[in-house]
Amino acid sequence: MKPAKEIRVGNIIMVDEKPFIVLRSDVNGSSRTGFTYKWKMKNLLTNAPLENVFRGDDKFDVVILDKKPVTYSYFADPLYVFMDEEYNQFEIEQENLGDALHYLKDGMECEAVFYDGKAISVELPTIIARQVVYTEPAVKGNTSGNVLKDAKIENAIEGNQHIVQVPLFVSNDDVIEIDTRTNEYKRVVRN
Repeated sequence: MKPAKEIRVGNIIMVDEKPFIVLRSDVNGSSRTGFTYKWKMKNLLTNAPLENVFRGDDKFDVVILDKKPVTYSYFADPLYVFMDEEYNQFEIEQENLGDALHYLKDGMECEAVFYDGKAISVELPTIIARQVVYTEPAVKGNTSGNVLKDAKIENAIEGNQHIVQVPLFVSNDDVIEIDTRTNEYKRVVRN
């Protein structure tokens, strides 16, 4: 059992016998009056959101989830199917994938996250490389400061094509690296 003051964003905790992931944590108070922690959470089984306030000395069970390397296989409406190296298939609902949908690509390697033997979500590699499908050409003279433009990147699901902010020098067909935690452009990959 951990006190609320030691729980961090991304931890999975048990609240009323249900697993929740902490998505956001706001701290209020002072050392004299005591701190309170306002958490925005999501139920891992139902995806139901929950916001609650806890005192710093409230205690929680922290859950360590099992993870297994898998490869994205295909979309079987409404489920996304992933396969491990023994050819076992795991189906994950669209709601549980979150931002991972923007980056999925056929044959992409990632990690499936399991709770009670059921695959509940996937974790992507921190940095991935994707080709720019479309971006506007740079406008001459528009270079004062750190100017960014939209770039549409490739992925397996047409309806979930993602837009990333990139510097002006990035053009169509460039391969760029993206940080999947922050959805930020990192650099152009040169061959």
